Amino acid sequence: MTSNIGLKLVDRDEGGVDRAFRADVLDGMSEAQKAVPARWLYDDAGSQLFEDITRIPEYYPTRAETEILERRGEEFARLIGPGRAVVEFGSGSSVKTPLLLRAINPAAYVPLDISGDFLRAAADDLAVKFPELPVHPVEADFMRKVALPDGVAGMPKLGFFPGSTIGNMVARTAVDLLRTMRETLGETARLLIGMDLIKDREVLEAAYDDAAGVTAQFNLNLARRINRELAGTIPVEDLRHVARWNDDFARIEMHLEAKREMEFEIAGRGFTMARGETIHTENSHKFDQRSSATLLLAGGWTPMHRWTDAAGRFSLILAEASIPRSAP
Repeated sequence: MTSNIGLKLVDRDEGGVDRAFRADVLDGMSEAQKAVPARWLYDDAGSQLFEDITRIPEYYPTRAETEILERRGEEFARLIGPGRAVVEFGSGSSVKTPLLLRAINPAAYVPLDISGDFLRAAADDLAVKFPELPVHPVEADFMRKVALPDGVAGMPKLGFFPGSTIGNMVARTAVDLLRTMRETLGETARLLIGMDLIKDREVLEAAYDDAAGVTAQFNLNLARRINRELAGTIPVEDLRHVARWNDDFARIEMHLEAKREMEFEIAGRGFTMARGETIHTENSHKFDQRSSATLLLAGGWTPMHRWTDAAGRFSLILAEASIPRSAP
């Protein structure tokens, strides 16, 4: 079963524009290194393009994470236990979610996503697969604390954050998000989170710059979205997708690079880009065991168990909300 509409918590102006999207774009495009937070890549078109990315040969994370979910169901059931409300942050199409739900016998499912139409379509599809499971889609920016539906208020929670989306954020933002998740989920919550692992540069760069150009279209869609929703005049055809490994920060960086000097407007404000200048659109940090544990602990979560796929490419980590302490 599913709620009919789902909660809508996105703050829009009288013209229907997401105020946070406009503010982030205008602020980011005004900086010396132009940048837009990666979460704005995921409008309906971007969400669908990302689903396409998960099926390309070079993009291993989805296959690796799915392998873990398929093979470790009994361990999930034992360590997580039944009766929890599964709260998925950035649910997308919930392709991996059925594997988890079948394993742990939850009491409810709450997908959170900023892309409303995509969210509700995915929630409806999941409700068909699990007709006895209460499904409560919530359209919200999960970077901030979310008030969960009344129907799950008294249930113990399991946060689900697959896909290594945490790697899209710099350390400060990732820690803030983990703390916000803890506030959203409560003191007795657990969190199952995906983190991609450090590996050969060639493998990583190919995963984010595939031969078919699907990732390029995903990246360029951000400029198209800005034009569509913020009255932008960015010449999209004069931008190119760039993906490169930054070893100092252990991350893949995605940029939109200007192929020529250009002038354009966004929401009535003028901007310029020199040839070769970029808009930094996404980071994808990669982790090892120590760095992943440090990040979780800083965000208020204590690692309990970790799994990797057979090839050691990707990890899923189960953590519990840390007990507050006044001293070491």
